[in-house]
Amino acid sequence: MLETTGTTAYANGQILAARDGGIGLITFNQPEKRNAMSMEMWLGLGEILTEYEADDTLSVVVLSGAGEKAFVSGADISQFAKHRNNADAQKEYDRITGIGRQKLHGFTKPIIAKIRGFCMGGGLAVAMATDLRIATPDSQFGIPAARLSIAYAPDSVKKLIDLVGPAHARMILYTARRIDGHEAERIGLINQCVPVEALDETVMGIARNIAENAPLSVRASKLTIGEMLKDESQRDTAAIKAMMTTCFDSADFKEGRTAFMEKRKPVFTGR
Repeated sequence: MLETTGTTAYANGQILAARDGGIGLITFNQPEKRNAMSMEMWLGLGEILTEYEADDTLSVVVLSGAGEKAFVSGADISQFAKHRNNADAQKEYDRITGIGRQKLHGFTKPIIAKIRGFCMGGGLAVAMATDLRIATPDSQFGIPAARLSIAYAPDSVKKLIDLVGPAHARMILYTARRIDGHEAERIGLINQCVPVEALDETVMGIARNIAENAPLSVRASKLTIGEMLKDESQRDTAAIKAMMTTCFDSADFKEGRTAFMEKRKPVFTGR
């Protein structure tokens, strides 16, 4: 059972934010539309992540969808006629939703996607932007762009290739077919497929494990992994070195060494 505190509504209630100790909880809350992402939800997500980024008491974030039918089923198609009806409108839509996307992609703390049900199109792009993805066997993954005559965003295609390789990426994009949780785990799209009844416990167990570790070290790992996935010419090696220096000069490094010698559990502060 989650011991959540201080639930706050964003985007007219379409996104909810709460906390469980050092874990930030974000829920996509439009179950009547299978949690399809509206423009307002992207802005709300950006607001929450900005607050969570600045909160030193939070070490990890969990994203989930309200109800049992979907994580995020994709973009809110009901907004397409008004906001995505031609190339110019699409540019404006990308500008507005890009605020939340940039916050998601630039977030420096680990994010876990807790997935049950539909995780399609733009919803899969959200999941792929997280660090870890845990799903159930009955989850459904896919990118229906080929059935809508939409070009899937290049950065999302790159994420897909990084996770599953070009062969599986081609199959997913060309066929627009859906795959379940077991298949998603097999090809590397998700980290783990667990029974429905074990989903909450598994995800929160991983989140608490991360929250107990040294925040600076975890953030250094996230930064380094992200940079190493880039072309060598585009890597920010100075940022990696600076983060390494921060870790070695931190009070947490001293605490880790001392706790190891004293054979006790370390207490990290992120400083």
